[in-house]
Amino acid sequence: MSDAPPLTEALQAWLQHLAVERRLAPRTVAMYTDALRRLQQRAHEAGVELADVQPHHVRRWVAQLHAQGLAPRSIAIILAGWRGLYRWWGRRGVVAANPVDGVRAPRNTKPLPKALSVDQAVSLAEHDAGAGDPVLRARDHCIVELLYGCGLRVGELVGLDATASAQAAGWIDVADASVHVLGKGGKRRSVPMGAAARQALARWLEVRTQLRRPGADEPALLLSRRGTRLTPSQVRSRLALLAREAGLPTHVHPHMLRHSFASHLLQSSGDLRAVQELLGHANIQTTQVYTRLDFQHLAKVYDAAHPRAKRRG
Repeated sequence: MSDAPPLTEALQAWLQHLAVERRLAPRTVAMYTDALRRLQQRAHEAGVELADVQPHHVRRWVAQLHAQGLAPRSIAIILAGWRGLYRWWGRRGVVAANPVDGVRAPRNTKPLPKALSVDQAVSLAEHDAGAGDPVLRARDHCIVELLYGCGLRVGELVGLDATASAQAAGWIDVADASVHVLGKGGKRRSVPMGAAARQALARWLEVRTQLRRPGADEPALLLSRRGTRLTPSQVRSRLALLAREAGLPTHVHPHMLRHSFASHLLQSSGDLRAVQELLGHANIQTTQVYTRLDFQHLAKVYDAAHPRAKRRG
């Protein structure tokens, strides 16, 4: 909006008030300056004086900004500027009512978590790097199977010990084929392991001692090259590398496998409450986001397969 006409003296007076008397940060004043330029332009295009702007004008302008692709957060900042101006004018008797009161920005919809397709998740889980240290390959395969097969958070994963103890945050119960973790808020939960995860775990446990330092008694299930407990950043790096080697077209991080676990399980079972328990969500509303992922899957299937799906255009 660099070619917009200069702001009126009345608008400049409010900005001066913000900068000098209220001592707002220059960045805040700059954002409100942009908001006033937009207000002045919209009012000019509508043929209405700024002092005569009504709520229906403001609502229409907000809808136009949203239709132009402006983010809800940006629109909220613009509305804050407009609201502040009219509040200031109201105290000075310029306007009788604030036309921006009661007008809200569009809701800032939370983006859906990114999940792999079933084929992509299986490709990653079945990928064998081939070359390289077979001990590390066994460990990395175990990492993928526990993240995708059990829906663990990366912190829960690296917190696992090989055996149960009073000090363990989490541990593997091989006999019971389950993973016991300490989740958010100090909540404990148990997650069953599928056949693939059990096989990967058994393969890793066979070679795990090769990474243990002589004389050290490291309880961690997953060890680094130096025999220490694996860190979340190391898991992220290894997972990203495996995904590239497997030819996946997207960056893969641990939480993406947790999302994939949840959405694939929900697609197959439809049991939202069970998925909530497996993920360790305190509130089922947190889990309900995966119903939106499920609908996206159904919509793609419909568009690809139904003969009436492409009737538009």
